[in-house]
Amino acid sequence: MMNKIKIKKLNNLAQIPKKATPGSAGYDLCAAIKEDLQISAGAIAKVPTGLCLELPNAEFVALVFARSGLSVKVGVSLANGVGVIDSDYRGEVVVALRNYLATDYFVVPGERIAQMVIVPIVSFMLEEVDELADTQRGGGGFGSTGTK
Repeated sequence: MMNKIKIKKLNNLAQIPKKATPGSAGYDLCAAIKEDLQISAGAIAKVPTGLCLELPNAEFVALVFARSGLSVKVGVSLANGVGVIDSDYRGEVVVALRNYLATDYFVVPGERIAQMVIVPIVSFMLEEVDELADTQRGGGGFGSTGTK
């Protein structure tokens, strides 16, 4: 049986998220705005989606990622890296976009602004200890494995 995500539209500008292709992992989130929204060069703007959602239970999280076409090709990406929508959040899904361009960018009504991926969560009990097991890598980070 497939899990269901309940989606509530807050207004008639909202669009139910869709996958672009059957193999897509993410559901496209669209801007629920009446007119173009200006994001000045270097600025951050909160873009409403007009949607609220209800995840099945606390074993799931919705993660919001940048769209590669918008971030790589245009230069507008998520301001917070990855957005996290917790299972108990019932407010509007709002996407924080940052304009990395040297010129202003205009989000147009209905534009696909981000993608949402639903991911299972594994909970752990955290245990404070004085020592951790040794590994070959140890505490090496930031390129210590020889990646270029």
